[in-house]
Amino acid sequence: MITLIAGKLLRTFVALFIVVTLTFCILRSSGDPALTFLPPDATPQMVDEFRSKWGLNRSLGRQYLTYVGTVAQGHFGYSFVDGRPAMEVVAERIPKTMILLGSSFIFMIILGVWLGILSSLNHNTWIDRAIMAISVIGYSIPNFFLGIILILFLSMQFKLLPSTGSHSWWHLIMPVLTIGTSGAAVITRFVRVAMLDVLKQPYIRTSRARGLSEATVILRHALPNAAIPTVTVVGFLLGSLVAGAVVTEAVFAWPGIGRLTVTAVSTRDLAVVQTIVLLIASTMICANLLVDFLYGWLDPRIRGTSGSRSKQ
Repeated sequence: MITLIAGKLLRTFVALFIVVTLTFCILRSSGDPALTFLPPDATPQMVDEFRSKWGLNRSLGRQYLTYVGTVAQGHFGYSFVDGRPAMEVVAERIPKTMILLGSSFIFMIILGVWLGILSSLNHNTWIDRAIMAISVIGYSIPNFFLGIILILFLSMQFKLLPSTGSHSWWHLIMPVLTIGTSGAAVITRFVRVAMLDVLKQPYIRTSRARGLSEATVILRHALPNAAIPTVTVVGFLLGSLVAGAVVTEAVFAWPGIGRLTVTAVSTRDLAVVQTIVLLIASTMICANLLVDFLYGWLDPRIRGTSGSRSKQ
């Protein structure tokens, strides 16, 4: 087990190192930040002073080594915009994004699991076909388009919900619907397939023959076993939530990391963009590690296999 954990942690550090390197190379190859950040009428002297102030006049190799060294020490540079530490700028937006992503994740899980169970219990009926059709539509609609549609109808046409801002829980409803709909559609299909497979197993028939209620059979025997293949897709959906937040926060003017990303990219605020990318990558890696551990918790056979391999 110790060997297994050490291997996963090693892969985590390697993945983060690759992300750091790719982020540096892509941002540096996309143009000179001085020409983007400074006004068009900036003099050559102003451009040289800007590059010298932020270390952009050094060679790319030296910039890379400096960047990697500072990141290893937990320092992510300073924002071009206001001169504050990049992590401080990003940290201000984290609570709003966590509220949005946490609410979207809960909505996605509850709706997707419920619809998946309902569809499997009504297999090959009009309910099953309707749920599958809705899930296809929900997955196919892009986030930005769904957000605009919700604003047009729920905000502008019927004036039920506010379209921008984050001042109350009412402001949260449309962004959550926008981000969580596609994820709920995916979970619905996975839960349906997994439940259909589990419901055919002999132990389900045995549980029903013992006189257990249908709710007990579904919640205590069928759903936990159906959750094992579903956990994997939930881990991947965390990445789509973060990616969806970038567009959704821009559409609804939600003051989170996604909106900050759009602003930082447009102003070529390198330190802020690099910090956001590393934060997102770390979140994805931690989510994958969590999925691995959840697998072992849900299926003891995986723990046994891991333990036997580590002993070998």
